This record gives sequence, structure tokens and C-alpha cells, in this order.
Amino acid sequence: MPLARFMELALYHPEHGYYTRADRPIGRAGDFYTSVSVGRLFGELLARRFATWLDRLAGPVQIVEAGAHDGRLAADLLVALDRIAPALRSRTEYWILEPLARRREGQVQTLAAWANRVRWFADWRDIAIPVQGVIFGNELLDAMPVHRWSWDAARGGWRAIGVGLDGDRFTWVPLARPGDGATHPEFPAELADVLPDGYVIETSPAAESWWHAAAKALQRGWLLAIDYGHDTPDRWSPARTGGTFRGYRGHRESPDPLAHPGEQDLTAHVDFGAIRRAGEQAGLQTEVFCSQEQFLTTVLSELSRDAAAMAAWSAPERRQLMTLLHPQHFGRAFRVLVQQR
Repeated sequence: MPLARFMELALYHPEHGYYTRADRPIGRAGDFYTSVSVGRLFGELLARRFATWLDRLAGPVQIVEAGAHDGRLAADLLVALDRIAPALRSRTEYWILEPLARRREGQVQTLAAWANRVRWFADWRDIAIPVQGVIFGNELLDAMPVHRWSWDAARGGWRAIGVGLDGDRFTWVPLARPGDGATHPEFPAELADVLPDGYVIETSPAAESWWHAAAKALQRGWLLAIDYGHDTPDRWSPARTGGTFRGYRGHRESPDPLAHPGEQDLTAHVDFGAIRRAGEQAGLQTEVFCSQEQFLTTVLSELSRDAAAMAAWSAPERRQLMTLLHPQHFGRAFRVLVQQR
């Protein structure tokens, strides 16, 4: 089967999928950290940026979060937003796009205090009115299914690589044809003579399609992704001849990402060049593409005018900030794409 189908089953199967099982915490006791697991400061900084944006819009507005995990980021955002911009409270709704029923159940419990201000939707088709406000996802696109390709230097073309079964072990196999919706990677023609045989790369039609749908749903406002990945020029790095598809378990990279499906996180770097083009094709303008460090530093530069707010930060909150910004932690590992209409 195509890798995209394998990922879909391993991550999202209703009963056995990694993200649908209840015993998959994020943080120290789980398999990976996110900026949210660092502490509440990440949500506060996002709230400050969102408040600045929403102030520019008149009438009812929405903050739409896709892939809200356990709802902690939503709670951090709502707490901070009510404190920072109380005038927005009466005209702002928080919408969560969550197709997984088990995830929704946990989010409802986490966000019980805001029950009258939070709404849930399974997908874009359930949202009847255009969005005016902010649509965002934090570490969303990297978990969307990808197709795997290997360069055949002798033939001068791409081979689709999927997942097969060798005895009781999953293994990589060439596919006679790629999966539905998969097209071979586009790349600069001059690379054809220098790409090493067997060079591996991934494509994600699912991520591009999701972003295009989000862009179309946005009547006015901002569409934002925070994730790890690369822009088009960095995509063809000689340091990544084996691609970026990885498995993680217990905060360690798995020696075999195809082993133990449903019991380890599966991920691949986001092709932000393709994502940016998908938004622009839907009429959005790209406002910024930068590191998380650069994005949050811009928020901090505005916050520096409020000396009292920064002085009130505790020592743990200052350590949170260092983790979010430091190049060796999350500062440069994560990229931020902002597009607007």
C-alpha cells in the first residue's frame, strides 16, 4: 500500500490509531514535546498576536484551531486573551476543527469553563459561514499522510515507494503506481544530473489540500501554521538523502518507523513551499515565513512596551521563553507561515 495509506491507518484508525488512543500523552511522560508542553507562555504569546490581528476586524470574529490535541493550547489562549483583550470577549468565538471523536471528548472536558464560547466541527464542510479572524494549526501538517518517492538515476525519474509485508515485518517496496492523488515531486531541472540514485523525498497532497480548503474558508483574516519543515530550496538538501519520514517513541527516533503501527508517532517535514503555493492559489497573500524564534521575537518587541507585563513573568515563565526561542530548542526547529486575505 502507499505510505500515505499506512500513515492514515497507523495514526488515525478509529480504534487502533496512535492519535485516537487515550494513552498517548504529550510531554515528559509521552513520546514527544511540543511548544504547548513547555508551558502556558506559548499560548499567551499567540494570544497577543491574535489580539492585534482581531482588533483590525469589525463585528463577530473567530479563532479556529485545527488539531487541538487535548485542548491545553486553546485553554491557554482563552485565559490570556480574556486578560489581554477583554473587549474582544463579547465578539470572539473559539472554533475547533477535530474529526476524531475521542479527541473531542477530551477537549470538551478541558474547555468546560468556556463551554458557551467554544464550538466543534468535524471538517470544513460542517462550517456554514465564512471565517473572519484567525485559522491556525500547531504541529498539524507534519502528521498528515505523505507519499514516498525514490530517484532512479538510470531512468531519470521517480519511483513510488510503499509499504509491503515480508513475513511478519513491514518493509519498503516499490509500487507499480502511486496512490490516489499522488504526483511525482516537482524539482529544478538542473538537479536531474546530480541527484544521487535512491534519493528519497516525500510529498503530501493531503496537507496541500487541507491548506487550500482552509484558505477558501477564510473570508478575511489570517491563516497560520507552526511546524517543522523547509522551504523549496532547502528541500533538496544533500544531508537528507533518506527523506524526512520518521517514527518517534519515548522521545527517541525509532530505528524502524514501520514497526509497531499505532504505537509510535509518525511524521515528515512540511514542504512549506507547496503549502504556500496552495494558499496563494486560493487567493491569499503570504505575509511572513520565518522561524518560531523570529515570529515570537516580533511579538516580544511589541510586548516590551508593556514593561509591567514582562516584569510579572515568573522565573519558570522566563525559562519557558528561553526554550521557545533558543535555536537549539524550538526556536529554529519550528517554522511559521502566515498568509492573509
